[in-house]
Amino acid sequence: MEPLKTSPPGPAGLDRRTLLKLGAAGSVLAGTAGLGAIPARAQAPGRVQSNARIAIVGAGAAGLSMASRLADRLDGAKITLIDARKRHLYQPGYTLVAAGLKAQEYPISRTEQYVAPGVDWIQEAAEEIDPDAKKVVTDSGQEVAYDYLVVAAGIHLDYDALEGMETARIGQEGLGSHYMGPEAAYATWREMSRFVETGGTAVFQRPATEMKCAGAPLKYTFLTDDRMRQNGSRDKGHIIYAAHTDNLFSVPIVHEKVRMLFDDRGFDVRYSHVMTGIDLGSKEVHFDTPNGVEKIKYDFVNVIPPMRAAKVVRDSPLPWQDDSAWARDGWVEVDKHTMRHPRYPEVFAVGDVAGVPKGKTAASVKWQVPVAADHLVAAIADADSDAYYDGYTSCPLITQMGRAMLIEFDYKNNLTPSFPGVIAPLEELWITWVMKTIALKPTYIAMLRGEA
Repeated sequence: MEPLKTSPPGPAGLDRRTLLKLGAAGSVLAGTAGLGAIPARAQAPGRVQSNARIAIVGAGAAGLSMASRLADRLDGAKITLIDARKRHLYQPGYTLVAAGLKAQEYPISRTEQYVAPGVDWIQEAAEEIDPDAKKVVTDSGQEVAYDYLVVAAGIHLDYDALEGMETARIGQEGLGSHYMGPEAAYATWREMSRFVETGGTAVFQRPATEMKCAGAPLKYTFLTDDRMRQNGSRDKGHIIYAAHTDNLFSVPIVHEKVRMLFDDRGFDVRYSHVMTGIDLGSKEVHFDTPNGVEKIKYDFVNVIPPMRAAKVVRDSPLPWQDDSAWARDGWVEVDKHTMRHPRYPEVFAVGDVAGVPKGKTAASVKWQVPVAADHLVAAIADADSDAYYDGYTSCPLITQMGRAMLIEFDYKNNLTPSFPGVIAPLEELWITWVMKTIALKPTYIAMLRGEA
C-alpha cells in the first residue's frame, strides 16, 4: 500500500510562487526553531590540541552529533564511536510514515554517511561500561579504554513489559506500533488506513515511563481522526485516548489547549490509564486505573511501550542511585545544565539516555550536544565553560493535515518561542506543518554533521 497522495491546505488566496517562498521560509525558521537555536557560548572558537581518548557509546543522533562537534574542536584526539547499527533512522519521521504521509524508506539512511572524518567507528554493540576502570567492552570482548566517555546509547523499547504483546504481529488484525521502526510504522499505516475505511474503536495511549517525543501519541491520534474526516467516515469511528496521568501534556497551558482540541474533535479521553498488557485474540487492551484493571476492546490500537535506558547502561554504575523513576529505568545521572556525570566527572550523557527532566527529542539533542562538547573540551584544556542547557525542547505538534503547533518549552515549563509575534506556539499553523514535514529533516542531517 502506497502512502496517500495528499495536498495539505495552504493559506487561502496564495499563488504557487508565494507558497514556495513560504516553504523556503519554513526551512530557515526550522533551522532555529524546530530543532532549537544553539546557545552562543556553546560555539567556542578555536581548536584544542590533545591526545585524549574519547569513547562515544551510541551512534544515533546524539552520538553522531557529538562525534562531529568533537572532531571539529580537537586536534590529535582519538575519538571512537561504538555501535553495531549500520542503519541510521530518522525517528521523527516514523509518525509521518505511520500516517501515510511518507514512504517506508523515508527515515532510513546509513550511519557511515554521518561519521565525521578522523573518527573511528567500531561496528559492535557495547556490552559493558566500567567507569571505574575507564573502559567499554564490546560484544566481541574488545576493550576500549578512554579518558572521557560520552554515553549516547539511546532508549530501550520495553515491549516485554506488556503482557501478551507480540511485536511480530504488528500490522495484523488492528495492531499497530509505529515506534518500533520504519517497517512497523508502515505496517501501522496499513492497519490505520483499514480502520479509516471500516470504522470501529481506535485506542491510543502512552506509557507511564519517560519516553522519546512525548507528543507523538497525540499527533497520531489527531492524524487518524483527520484521515477519517477526509474519508468521510469519522462518524463510524470511536477514538479513545488513554492518558497515563491526569493531563495530556506536561506543560499545563499546552495540556489545556490539547484538551480543548480533543474535546472539539470528539475524542473519548480516559485519564490515569496505564497500559499493562494486551489480549491479541480478543482484541482488548488492559489498563491499570485508579478503579482497578480496565479492559478496552479495539478495532485498531497503536501500542507505545514503556521506555527505559539501554541494558548496557542499566547494568552499569552510571544511572541515578536514588529512589526516583530515573533510577528505576536506568537513566544516566547527569547535571541537568552541563550533561556531566557528578560521580564520574569524565563522563557525559546526551540524548534520550540522559536522566534530565525534559529532553528526549531531536531538538534537545541539538541543544545538549554543544553544551556537553564545550564542557568536555574545556576539561581537556584545563579551562572552564559556562555553556548552559536550560532544558529547551520542542514539539511540532500536528493537529490535522496541513496544520501544526510549534510547542517550545524548558525545564520550568515556560513556553520559549523562537519567533514571538511570528509563530504563536498554541496556534495551528500551516508554516509549522511545512517545518515538520519538509524542513526539519535537512536541519536534522546538518545537526548530525555538526553543521547546524
